[in-house]
Amino acid sequence: MDQAVSGFSKLSKEDKINWIAQTYFSEPEKAVKLIKGYWNSDPALQKLHDEFIENTITNFYLPLGIAPNFVINGKNYTVPMAIEESSVVAAAAKSAKFWATRGGFKTTIIDTEKIGQVHFIFHGSADKIQSFFNQNKADLIASTDSITQNMRARGGGIRSIELRNLTHQLNGYFQLHVTFETKDSMGANFINSCLEQLAQTLKTKAAEHSDFNAEEKAVEVVMSILSNYVPNCLVRAEVSCAVSDLVEKKIENPQAFAEKFVQAVRIAEIEPYRAVTHNKGIMNGIDSVVLATGNDFRAIEAGVHAYASRNGQYSSLSYAEIKDGIFRFWMDVPLALGTVGGLTSLHPMVKFALSVLEQPSARDLMQIVATVGLAQNFAALRSLTTTGIQEGHMKMHLNNILNQFQANDAERQQVKEYFKNQVVSHAGVVTFLENLRK
Repeated sequence: MDQAVSGFSKLSKEDKINWIAQTYFSEPEKAVKLIKGYWNSDPALQKLHDEFIENTITNFYLPLGIAPNFVINGKNYTVPMAIEESSVVAAAAKSAKFWATRGGFKTTIIDTEKIGQVHFIFHGSADKIQSFFNQNKADLIASTDSITQNMRARGGGIRSIELRNLTHQLNGYFQLHVTFETKDSMGANFINSCLEQLAQTLKTKAAEHSDFNAEEKAVEVVMSILSNYVPNCLVRAEVSCAVSDLVEKKIENPQAFAEKFVQAVRIAEIEPYRAVTHNKGIMNGIDSVVLATGNDFRAIEAGVHAYASRNGQYSSLSYAEIKDGIFRFWMDVPLALGTVGGLTSLHPMVKFALSVLEQPSARDLMQIVATVGLAQNFAALRSLTTTGIQEGHMKMHLNNILNQFQANDAERQQVKEYFKNQVVSHAGVVTFLENLRK
């Protein structure tokens, strides 16, 4: 079947749904029913969701969970987490409870600098373009005044602008490297608007510059765009306590546990294969809060993983040590987040999540998100170095297996009772269900 379609974006929502249903499903009526079953019952809310993106046909749900008891710098937080993976919310909540009685989490904002660049080609000497830049730097910044006015009133705006010579990597390639402070907004649109104005001013000034020849006057702007790599938009989250205070039900020998924990983190520092999975666990926590608060988790992922590679090899984001009888576990992570603008003022559940967090500033949210990432990492490493990761994870995953095999209430009760003291595995649950049904 030819599945190409012309003018799809111009079709009505109903026609889009019908085309999908009739093209890809043997029972189109059932497909339409499924699609419409996920519509919001409030037409106004559904219209709002429809307009977030293009070609919308329905909503795609993710569970929104709650992890309470996060003590961060002495303040108690209840954290909303949007994620589809079982055991993540439970692990975060368990870590929060564990550290709440051991001093809680400590966080520090190291910096909030964001970055954008104007990439351009200049066919002339580096000395000439540097001299031109020095002469016109103030005018370049001034040309953005109408864009930055409101941001400057809030204490933000352009921090710095410099010319970078990268001709050793690409013939004629220079860039304007610009740093920004965007306060409580993530600032993507603001930054990109500033960069496009800087690019236009650069071209205009170059065309008028008396010391440039005809070729040099024709500066070619390739692109103007923010960077999602923000190594100076950085927050630290950490926990610490006396090694002896680590004792609990599954940590009978706290010294041995602490030493093994530190070794596990050290392995993630030097072994990229382990580091990727280690950091993925951190991102389970980070992404779920970023998503719940309407921020861009793809940008966060890209920036964080670039940061994990900053020394030339992909490595652990977190670190651990034992010093003078004190166990310390910490992480520095780049997080460019916002609490105003974008979905934060539109999506009802994002507004709900920010209310649960008591309307945090962008700096507050950076600290909360980093804390949940560290908590997630602690939970994973505690499991890996004690009982193993699968015991807790599979117990949380049990409902998914039961749903997959459409277990009824009686079967669910018997399965859960049986596996209360047994190792849960997919094959074991399936076998038990089959025997029940015989």
